[in-house]
Amino acid sequence: MNAAEALVQALVAEGVDTVFGYPGGAILPFYDALVDAPLRHILPRHEQSAAFAADAYARVTGKVGVCVATSGPGATNLLTGIANAMADSVPMVALTGQVPATALGTDAFQEVDIVGMSMPVVKHSYLVRDPDAVPGVLHEAFHIARSGRPGPVLIDLPKDVLLGECNAPSGPRPFRRPEAPSVASLAEARALLLAAERPLVYAGGGVRIADVVPELREFVHAAGVPTVCTLQALGSLQPDDPHFLGMLGMHGMKPANFAVQSCDLLIVVGARFDDRVTGRLDRFAPNARVLHLDVDPAEVGKRRQPTVSVLGDLGASLCALTGVATGSGAWRQQCAEWRRTHAWTYASVAHVDGPRWLRDLSEAVGPEGLVTCDVGQHQMWVAQHWRHHHPRHHLTSGGLGAMGFGLPAAIGAQLARPEARVVCVSGDGSIMMNLQELATLARYRLPVVVVVLDNQCLGMVRQWQELFADRRYSEIDLSDNPDFRRVAEAFGLEALTLESADQVPEALRRVREAEGPLLLHVRLNREANVWPFVPPGASNEQMMDRSVQEANACTV
Repeated sequence: MNAAEALVQALVAEGVDTVFGYPGGAILPFYDALVDAPLRHILPRHEQSAAFAADAYARVTGKVGVCVATSGPGATNLLTGIANAMADSVPMVALTGQVPATALGTDAFQEVDIVGMSMPVVKHSYLVRDPDAVPGVLHEAFHIARSGRPGPVLIDLPKDVLLGECNAPSGPRPFRRPEAPSVASLAEARALLLAAERPLVYAGGGVRIADVVPELREFVHAAGVPTVCTLQALGSLQPDDPHFLGMLGMHGMKPANFAVQSCDLLIVVGARFDDRVTGRLDRFAPNARVLHLDVDPAEVGKRRQPTVSVLGDLGASLCALTGVATGSGAWRQQCAEWRRTHAWTYASVAHVDGPRWLRDLSEAVGPEGLVTCDVGQHQMWVAQHWRHHHPRHHLTSGGLGAMGFGLPAAIGAQLARPEARVVCVSGDGSIMMNLQELATLARYRLPVVVVVLDNQCLGMVRQWQELFADRRYSEIDLSDNPDFRRVAEAFGLEALTLESADQVPEALRRVREAEGPLLLHVRLNREANVWPFVPPGASNEQMMDRSVQEANACTV
């Protein structure tokens, strides 16, 4: 067989069933080998979408996502999606075609150094020059992508290498779980837990990555520890769990931010002290000692030096520490009081209110539904108001903050969980980044519900310019948006426009009953802002609320 055929066999051996890609000249041998392969190939309308869809497929299934592109612009179009996977620790293998090895360095048609360009945003990259090396490199790439802290790996494949004869079969490498935590570090951790009066769990995206939701819930419930989550960890506890105080950080909930600022022990589980979480770092959890549980030693001490660190398998660490008595009753009562006092309330208004609409939509979709987001105000409203039941049900571009992620991510999620209701929540700015993927929904008849929240502007940028630039609005106007309902119908999708609150019940009925793709164009008030909001450079207890005129710091 040739190396392209060996590559396809290696993918099958790795358990791959779905790949997302876009063909071209340099990668044609791979596409020829696909014709006879038991692989499902999904053709999006842009290579960036292939990477985003593979990312989402990996987040939902826990498997390695695979995306494919040809050389030159095909490969460079993957880069944003690869960077997104790197930022959010998503296992992915990107396969790129390359000009023949004999032409490398000659500025051949569609030649780019994709290995060099991708180096900052991959765990590892390969330029394969020997056909016999292709299957072994593929298996090694999968091992790297999913081991330790997961991430993307790129394999660049010259066309003549793919066409070359391959006589070196290779099999998958066994998955090796992270090392168990040391006995000494667990002993130190237990001592910290026993001494704490006001402990708080700060759960991050590592909970999803390590697939330790049951272990985290058991740890929290056994000791009754109040818990806050980052954007990527939402769903680690059930939304009605009395221990859950909400998301923390810049657009976090008041109970969560108050608890962080008042705790005396911060139990960090798979989190990295991101700047959007901490606000002003030197005033983040100022009275707390830090117990940091993680698999990646690079994250321990990077921004906040822990009192004790426990490195290794997160599940084993949580199990070993479950049941250790910790915290006072007064602390738990205080956290419960914050939770009651600052619970969300939704006013009845004639127009469609973004937060209330998203809460109603999440209840209509139910606990098994999946939601994908783009980036902006709608992303934060989904984080705040959607009822998240598992972190694999909430797909959002966290570390990179990539507009255009939501729609292709919904495609990947729906293919990963065909029995689930998948909703893409996008903004009128973000949806235009990969609008062409409505054609992909139509082609495969994927029953994705696309919700376009249309406030006729780049809402988050407008909010920042309102608050910090004296309302000197610059390049945020999108009042010339198309009629998104008509656009969807042109692609062959069912579509509906919502402009008033009395249209919401009918829209929710359509969502529940939709058997194919559905787009809801939801018109919102242009001036609506996301609250609470911790201004840049402020500490997390200095939350702005409601409006600039009412922007009094809410203190503990």
